[in-house]
Amino acid sequence: MDSLADFIAGMPKAELHIHIEGTLEPELMIAIGRRNRVSLPYPDAAAARNAYNFSDLQSFLDIYYRATAVLITEEDFYDLTIAYLKKAALQNVRHAEIFFDPQSHTARGIAFETVIRGIERALVEANSSLNISTKLIMCILRHLSEKEGFEIFQKALEWKHWIAGIGLDSSERGNPPEKFINLFELAHREGFLTVAHAGEEGSAASVRQTLDTLHVTRIDHGVHCMEDEALVAELAERQIPLTVCPLSNVRLKVFESMKLHNLKAMLQRGLCVTVNSDDPAYFGGYVNENYIEAAKALQLDQNDIIQLAKNSFTASSLSQIHKQLYLKEIDRYAAQYESSSLHSQ
Repeated sequence: MDSLADFIAGMPKAELHIHIEGTLEPELMIAIGRRNRVSLPYPDAAAARNAYNFSDLQSFLDIYYRATAVLITEEDFYDLTIAYLKKAALQNVRHAEIFFDPQSHTARGIAFETVIRGIERALVEANSSLNISTKLIMCILRHLSEKEGFEIFQKALEWKHWIAGIGLDSSERGNPPEKFINLFELAHREGFLTVAHAGEEGSAASVRQTLDTLHVTRIDHGVHCMEDEALVAELAERQIPLTVCPLSNVRLKVFESMKLHNLKAMLQRGLCVTVNSDDPAYFGGYVNENYIEAAKALQLDQNDIIQLAKNSFTASSLSQIHKQLYLKEIDRYAAQYESSSLHSQ
């Protein structure tokens, strides 16, 4: 497995399902909290990490939103974002499409401009110094109303030069996709990339409803699609990407163990699945750890890893020219790795 882990570590890859607020490591949360004099229920980072305990999506979200209370200034959002991008660059992430949840901040009285300016500064820096390109996807919180979604969407229009896409996240239960039909119709008309979480808590029916009502380009998670043969066939035929997050799925009990995860079965059915870290500060690993843990438990081989890495670029919103450049880079990397492995034997 060590050789496959090395192969994964060096592989060029894209990450398409990453919530920037979910990269808030306990150490940074404590540091920012002290800087802003925000009272936290944790005396130190170790206590905070021990408190990152949850049994399902809602209990995770409760902790997640509590932690974001430390994020107040433009500097906070810069520090949060650049910390993730530095980790991603070390893991050979060459392109990241990053979610952010402005409603969780504006509800606390933080200006939208404060949030995006801090994030923007980190994205510019990463592009020039870390060899990582980025796109920003503004997520609408589905437990709030569509009216509230429209209010934050107006801000996205003002920052369209930085916001490439509109997403839908937060708790699936009781918040069906049709709640946001009008908002997503407007997002399409305005030329935004559209993505939505579905088939994590929800069944295959939630994936079907999301495709039929919101007409999104990508499904985030989507693992329950495998319950519906007709849906699987359609996803494979249309090559609709599914941004899968293995460690997240296990921590949130979508699957009881990694050995029971259906990632390999999805690959074998020809689905355009990608591997991502979701909220790595909470789920025990960034993108490489997700690849490695899935590979160990599901006995993925080098060809599977190559396919997953290629899918990550194919499923991205990069131009066709840039996609082809990265696909060729993966082929070169795999050939060079194979050659060096043979010479070392």
